[in-house]
Amino acid sequence: MNKRRDGLKAALIAETREAGFAKLGICRPDAVPRIAERLAAFVDAGMHGQMGWMAERMHWRGDPTALWPEARSVIMLAEPYTPDHDPLDVLERPDVAAISIYAQGRDYHDVVKKRLKRVGRWLIEQVPEAQIKVFVDTAPVMEKPLAEAAGLGWQGKHTNLLGRDLGSWFFLGAIFTTVALEPDAPEISHCGSCTACLDICPTDAFPAPYQLDARRCISYLTIEHKGPVDEELRALMGNRIYGCDDCLAVCPWNKFAATARDQRYATREDLMAPPLAELATLDDAGFRARFSGSPIKRIGRDRFVRNVAYAIGNSGNPALMAAVKRLANDPDPAVADAAHWAILRLKEVFQ
Repeated sequence: MNKRRDGLKAALIAETREAGFAKLGICRPDAVPRIAERLAAFVDAGMHGQMGWMAERMHWRGDPTALWPEARSVIMLAEPYTPDHDPLDVLERPDVAAISIYAQGRDYHDVVKKRLKRVGRWLIEQVPEAQIKVFVDTAPVMEKPLAEAAGLGWQGKHTNLLGRDLGSWFFLGAIFTTVALEPDAPEISHCGSCTACLDICPTDAFPAPYQLDARRCISYLTIEHKGPVDEELRALMGNRIYGCDDCLAVCPWNKFAATARDQRYATREDLMAPPLAELATLDDAGFRARFSGSPIKRIGRDRFVRNVAYAIGNSGNPALMAAVKRLANDPDPAVADAAHWAILRLKEVFQ
């Protein structure tokens, strides 16, 4: 039986490569015993902000064995989306929008899930009694700790996963299965004394290495946070309107980053550096049409345009005044508030 399982794992690795994944790692569902404690401390400190779903399903998120007690193995898979340009360059152009690299192409949820299902079907063909469940960032699964336990990489000081042979730019997918597969050795941190990711954060969102206060993180503020953003933080957001890649982009391990294989992750030309004035004109229909098939679509027009207004206020460009003035009477209170703030900021440029 062990020989059969060893052969199965080797074949599984080959199949995942054929499906498009760059790396596979396996762990037991009980391989991350401390995550419940860490998650509880994070939530108790309020660092999750408005992400109430973290608290609501902590019993599953903190214990993979509770999510599906029958599971015997967790197969963690990595799929690179490494950019072919420096994501920080756009920050030097305040009249255009900075959009996180992962959102500049096709929605990864759809792409990765199809690959996972293909691998899952293959596994069931090899072991007909097997059962599987696949997850891509949409269920109470702590992908990063599980991936670390499976040897794919480690959570850096910025709490994101990175790998010696993957760099920072990769998506994670998980297959829970009733098949008992030989686990891989967990990875350990290779950050050393480097603090590049902590030092570059525009909003000081890291109270300590390996700790993130989401309430100050630009990715959280632009994607998850509803309503007005604290004025203290608005000016620090720059022209970042969806996500923030700063802490990922400066990681020295990116010199070993795996190349993106799927062209669907390639940057859409209209999302690399879209003009803020153009984005400010989007109504709901225009927003939905422009971001069809993009993960950006899920935050909705109002939150997106709110972010655009903040970026215009940070641009220091009086030529954008007309664009933001049109938003001053927007039906959404957060958009109108952001527009009024931006107008005041731009007026300071005239003085």
